[in-house]
Amino acid sequence: MRPVTEHDIRTSFVNCSKGEAKRLGLPKDLADQPWEDLDFLGWRDPGAPERAYLVAERDGRLVGISLRATTGGSRGFTSRSMCSLCLTTHPGGGVALMTARRTGEPGRQGNSVGQYLCTDLACSLYTRGRKQAAGDGVIVVEESLTPEEKAVRTRANLHSFLDKVTG
Repeated sequence: MRPVTEHDIRTSFVNCSKGEAKRLGLPKDLADQPWEDLDFLGWRDPGAPERAYLVAERDGRLVGISLRATTGGSRGFTSRSMCSLCLTTHPGGGVALMTARRTGEPGRQGNSVGQYLCTDLACSLYTRGRKQAAGDGVIVVEESLTPEEKAVRTRANLHSFLDKVTG
């Protein structure tokens, strides 16, 4: 991903108002991001932890989406969960259901799309082996794919999610 500025980020959002985009909390370490290892920039709002944001390049332009992380207890049916973008398995609370309001008329009617995502939105780093899932009960799934092939899969999953939000 190419480095982006605060202005780039704030003007990229497609599923929230300009006022909401203007008020959202940006990552404090924006200048220090490992841009060459990112398929998208994702972060949790430091002032509102239930809010998260994702900015990705799509068809030559930036697309930003506002997300809401579910709150409440952990999913009782399993002690581990898998991110639907990068397919990293996390124990406990390492994965959360995040919902994005759809764009256009469906969004104005209250329609949203949900996806299970890494709670820290560091999918690109997990994909490339730059970050490891932490906690008790971590299971590392060995794959025969190269890191680049995993990145291609992560981007395909990301684009599918973006299509659901914007389509």
